Amino acid sequence: MNPYGAMAQRHWAKWLPQQYAAIEDQDSFFTDLGERASDRIAELEYEFAGDPPPGEGYLDRVGRLGQARRQAEEIVLHEMILLEPEPEADEDQNS
Repeated sequence: MNPYGAMAQRHWAKWLPQQYAAIEDQDSFFTDLGERASDRIAELEYEFAGDPPPGEGYLDRVGRLGQARRQAEEIVLHEMILLEPEPEADEDQNS
């Protein structure tokens, strides 16, 4: 399981307990979810980075690619991994 799958599993166990409990094969589910999230991040990262501008230096390239990665990760984490908590998930109860 990649880090995205592990992050989702921890988040869902704490904040989405009903959905988490309904998953029959949690290891397979979160392994697959992590792989799909990673693939989606890579797609968005490539899209956001775009083509390098003429004369782009090394540090500018690193900055552009890093920003594209962070932006892609933020979107995918929100959409696929760190879903909104269930109404019943109480922070004090699940700490």
